[in-house]
Amino acid sequence: MSKQDYYETLGISKSADKKEIKKAYRKKAIQHHPDKNKGDKRSEEKFKEAAEAYEILSDENKKARYDQYGHAAFEGPQDGGFGGFSGGGMNMEDIFSQFGDIFGGGFGGQSRGQARVKGSTMRIRLKLTLEDILNGVDKKVKVKRLVKAKGATYKTCDTCNGQGQVMRVTNTVLGRMQTQSTCPVCQGAGRSIDNRPKGSDANGMVYAEEMVSINIPAGVTDGVQLKVSGKGNDAPGNGIPGDLLVLIQEIVHDKLKREGVNLHYDMYISIPEAILGISKELNTLKGKVRLKIDAGTQSGKILRLRGKGLPSLETYGNGDLLVHINIWTPQKISKDQKKYFQSIIDNENFKPNPNTSEKSFFEKVKEMFS
Repeated sequence: MSKQDYYETLGISKSADKKEIKKAYRKKAIQHHPDKNKGDKRSEEKFKEAAEAYEILSDENKKARYDQYGHAAFEGPQDGGFGGFSGGGMNMEDIFSQFGDIFGGGFGGQSRGQARVKGSTMRIRLKLTLEDILNGVDKKVKVKRLVKAKGATYKTCDTCNGQGQVMRVTNTVLGRMQTQSTCPVCQGAGRSIDNRPKGSDANGMVYAEEMVSINIPAGVTDGVQLKVSGKGNDAPGNGIPGDLLVLIQEIVHDKLKREGVNLHYDMYISIPEAILGISKELNTLKGKVRLKIDAGTQSGKILRLRGKGLPSLETYGNGDLLVHINIWTPQKISKDQKKYFQSIIDNENFKPNPNTSEKSFFEKVKEMFS
């Protein structure tokens, strides 16, 4: 079933300004508000549809996209997430919290379900290897978070009557001024402790350990923060849990160096191997590969193994593995070896003679990043 045009949903024209859009939404919201139409599922759906329409049309950028592409502008991964709105899947509490200023004090918003405070955010560090990052991984971590104590009960806060906010009127030289602030008794929760179990804090909360499963996508980078919704500290009363922020910390690999999606590896070969050429086995994150090193290979040569790097969070495909060839020069040699090298030191074959096909160091670096 196709969605109704957002302008039709609010009963306005495409030329409507912000004030008209807000006025039309408030009218629809009051008309179909759940408190006014208890048990009427159709009214609840219309209430959600109006909220979704207002969320898009009240934002200049989203409105411009909608005017150009219609509903297609917000379908699929390019949506970017608009407050969790997805037609019938909208959460009523989200609507009240996002657009409470439009409802005012007359209808619900706060009075419908009282104030809903969100628990505090928790932060942890999670160490990952390059192998973890290559394929993505599910990690289970034990977290210690605040939860409501068993047997804790709450009552409506007498100070704010469940609103979580208190109004103060003060006399100033400009006249009487009204201000609103968080309730000092319930700290905005709208409810205060009624029965406090032994061992719990002043809000009826205790610490408890919980095993949390964290899905790590492939290609994350050091310092990235992932959010696990609802796994932070609980809030007292009828509050909702906070979130758990996971800071990714990459474990330094003993042989591979990361640079974005590319990996670098230093391979050392001997002088005879460089002269004669050799085939060497190399362990990559994706398994073993056989690497052919041509005869006469110069120190500093870079071999690119395409697709053997790390995936990107933003694009498809993998980076490359760049193998840097280094010719190992021994510091100690035997008398016979010394005698041999002395015999060939003036040989034309062993005198440096770079030709135009040999790339300079700076050219190699430029090529590496192209």
